[in-house]
This record gives sequence, structure tokens and C-alpha cells, in this order.
Amino acid sequence: MKKIIKYLTPKRMIFSLAAATVICGLIAARPYIIELVAPQALETAVSTKKLPIYCVDTGTQKKVAISFDAAWGADDTDELLTILKNNDVKATFFLCGYWVDKYPDEAKKIYNDGHDIGNHSNTHPHSSQLSLEENKQNIMQAHDKVKELLGIDMTLYRPPFGEYNDTVLNAAEECGYYTIQWDVDSLDWKEYGVQDEIDRVLNHKNLGNGSIILFHNDAKYTPDALDSIIKGLKEKGYEIVPVSELIYKDNYYMNHEGRQIYKIEETTAAK
Repeated sequence: MKKIIKYLTPKRMIFSLAAATVICGLIAARPYIIELVAPQALETAVSTKKLPIYCVDTGTQKKVAISFDAAWGADDTDELLTILKNNDVKATFFLCGYWVDKYPDEAKKIYNDGHDIGNHSNTHPHSSQLSLEENKQNIMQAHDKVKELLGIDMTLYRPPFGEYNDTVLNAAEECGYYTIQWDVDSLDWKEYGVQDEIDRVLNHKNLGNGSIILFHNDAKYTPDALDSIIKGLKEKGYEIVPVSELIYKDNYYMNHEGRQIYKIEETTAAK
């Protein structure tokens, strides 16, 4: 105690009291400071944080997208395409470069049936562990293979394993891609069964306007579950569209959930 008193000389005591007064004043004014500053700070944080597209704000339009990742087998491709065709649905298939090498005819069938073709990397690496240039190289290797086979320039990219960081997102953007995730996961790769897959999608807590649903083209139960899922989505009033028709291509921002939201610009009259 003596040491403290010795330390607090008159000048230091006056300074300490003044500092304490300022701090107390700030604490008392905290609600007003937060009210004034927080909204602008929050808006800036949301608009500047890099996120992939998990879903889309479609307003009252009941639209969803079905997507498939193709990285391994292709035995179910014909059956999946038949189910989609019978239900008059166009989906989005994210293809790995080495999958295209191995199954060029299946890639052609998917494209010729009118489905979106997306990029799922060339070799399915853990992209978050790669450098910017390594990511770009892996993306463009798959891009070039699909362009050579189908004559198209893909613009939708889904990182392998759904893994990403700023480096991955920057690489995709520099290659001219929109990075696409999902907000409804069928978990078909876990092989829980047909009914589980149906219920998991149709009763998913995130299912709503603008949802992107994830499947895999070689999952054990997806061929048996897909027809019921599509019919169930339609019964709920959803129109099923490809990802390319669901997302906004420009004039948008991402909220903290990864939901893509269209920017409504002020008109001269409104100003």
C-alpha cells in the first residue's frame, strides 16, 4: 500500500483521476456510441468480407438449384440424367479435370442434355493449402480440358471438399469464376439410406428460396432418392433452375451467411 501511495504523486493522482473520469464518461455513453457507429461498421464488415455463394436472396421467387460434384465414378450418370429429363429439370454438374479425362463421353452427355457445367478443380486437392498460383493453375487446367472437349468457358467453381480461404477465392475470381458452395447438403456420400436422403433435403432447416442443394454423381442412394426429392421440391412450390440462372452475375453483395443479395441502386428520382 505504501508503494502505491508513494507512486501516486500529486501530479500522477490528478492525471489518474482525469483518466478515470474520461473512461467513466465513455462507459456511460456506450449505448449512444454503439448506436451511432455500429451500423456503418457492420455494413462495411459484411460488404468487404470475402465469401463464396452459399445461397441467393431471390425474394419471393421460390427458386432452388440442384448441383452434383463429379470427382470419382460415373456409373450412375445415365440414370441421373434420365431422372432429371423425366422431371424437366436442369441441374449443375461440377466436374474435376481428371474426371473429364476419364469420362469424356459422360461429360458430353451432361452438357448435351442442357445442364450447367462447373469447374471442380483439376486434381481435387485441398485448395486452402495451395498458393494463389497453384490454385489458379489447378482451376485453369480443368477449364482448358472442358473447353477443348465441349467448347465452353466455365464460370462456376466449387472448391474440392468445400474448403476455401481468401487465396482460393481470389484465385477463382482472377480466373473469371464465381465460387459456389451450398446451404443444403444431402450428405449422400455418407450412405445413410434412401429415405434419410429424401428427408434430409426436403426437411432441411436451410431449405428456402435461393437454396443450392449438394449431391454427388456417384453416391450410392442418390439415384433412388432423386426422383422423390425433385417431386417433393416441386410440391413445396419450388422451381428448380441451374446455378447459373439462380445467381446474380453483377451488382450484388454477400451477407455474413454467404447469401448473395442484389444491390438496389438509387435512381435519380429517388434521390
